[in-house]
Amino acid sequence: MSKEELLKSEFVSQFKDGKKLDSFLKELFVRGTEQILNGELDSHLGYSKNSVHGNSGNSRNGYGEKRLKSEFGELALKVPRDRNSSFEPQILPKRSSMRPGIENLVVSLYAKGMSNSDIEQHLTELYDINLSTSTISIITDRIREDAMEWQNRPLEEVYTIVWMDAIVFKVRENSRVVNKAIYIAVGLTTKGYKEVLGLWLGKNETSAFWMTVLTDLQSRGVKDILITCTDNLNGFTSTINNVYPESKTQICVVHQIRNSCKFVSYKDRRAFTADTREIYTAPNQEAASYALDKFEEKWGRQYQYAMDSWRKNWAELSVFFEFPLEIRKIIYTTNLIENLNGKIRKYTKTKMSFPTDDAVKKSVYLAIHEATKKWTRPINWAKIFGQFMALYGDRMGM
Repeated sequence: MSKEELLKSEFVSQFKDGKKLDSFLKELFVRGTEQILNGELDSHLGYSKNSVHGNSGNSRNGYGEKRLKSEFGELALKVPRDRNSSFEPQILPKRSSMRPGIENLVVSLYAKGMSNSDIEQHLTELYDINLSTSTISIITDRIREDAMEWQNRPLEEVYTIVWMDAIVFKVRENSRVVNKAIYIAVGLTTKGYKEVLGLWLGKNETSAFWMTVLTDLQSRGVKDILITCTDNLNGFTSTINNVYPESKTQICVVHQIRNSCKFVSYKDRRAFTADTREIYTAPNQEAASYALDKFEEKWGRQYQYAMDSWRKNWAELSVFFEFPLEIRKIIYTTNLIENLNGKIRKYTKTKMSFPTDDAVKKSVYLAIHEATKKWTRPINWAKIFGQFMALYGDRMGM
């Protein structure tokens, strides 16, 4: 065994006990921090400790003890002092008793759905850090400024596709718990990147409030949206056309199937749903219209309300047949934004209800931040970009 392998083996055997390793890391952190503090004081005074050059009106004045909350628990540090009390450490600012990493940890735990009391217990049990729920609330409240800046940031002039949907949460208002909707819009840029454009809080989902959302997008710089993808909310398409008259609106086929199944008895739903596949997998609009006629022949007499829903929405349901196959696949459903909504639900599921409007907006903002961390690459864009350029070259802003 080589000397390096022997040293490694001794180190591993020495710290197989987790408590010993934890103690070693704590000691290493304390010693390293104290050395940095002493180095900062050397720089402040202009000479190092025990230097023969003396001082110029200021000198060291021993040490003070400071309790610091860190990822290694609560630690005692020796902080050097100067006689003029003019030394301001950068690594450990005065009147600060917490490492920035702890604040980041608190925010991360909150974003993943933990309540303030759960975070308090978690920090105490795992890190031996005592933070009150009020302190934790103060830390997470700082997110509000970031959320406001993000919500009001300028947007791009053109988005190729914008998916829009809403999630309902329970929020306390005037001593009652009521349903409120968070409206979310996700855009696909002309370079193929997905981007959450914003979140808006309102009453239950209505086309009137979506007008507010679209107007906000317009005021933040969005001049054109080529395609919008929505659920089949009444009046949604006309609302979009009032703000973006050239935009094509595709109603989500999956939403349509779900909604029409409300009029179908449970025993027939599987067969009914299976037959809808012939409609939305048709090669073109003519074939899809024929499949819809055959579908109505089979189910129309028994479930006329369901068929009326398909006929009423057919113009917006069949828009995706106007596009090449690659674009069809990403616009005929709102799966992209529903997947995002699912992750938001995952991070907020521990909250039975929210105490205020600010609380729900803060939680959803943090959940979006967590859920979109991997949105760093464009979708498979090369071929789709060429198709968009062929269809909308004069509107792509290139």
